[in-house]
Amino acid sequence: MADLDRITQSPDVMGGKPCIRGLRVTVGMIVGQIAAGRTQEQVLADFPYLDHEDIVQALRYAAWRSEERVVALAGE
Repeated sequence: MADLDRITQSPDVMGGKPCIRGLRVTVGMIVGQIAAGRTQEQVLADFPYLDHEDIVQALRYAAWRSEERVVALAGE
């Protein structure tokens, strides 16, 4: 998705997991915090170098990935 410009992946950062702007903060960490009931304001307080758009894009990325599906081809 072209509009997820804050989500980066590099084999040298967090083992290649999707991260926020090349930082050592993974999308999974952010989504996990929100899923655990933390508010965006609490997450931003815990990670002061992030901003609101970082959280929004992490959630959008996770939603996009959850919609992916694998289609088995004949013979596989």
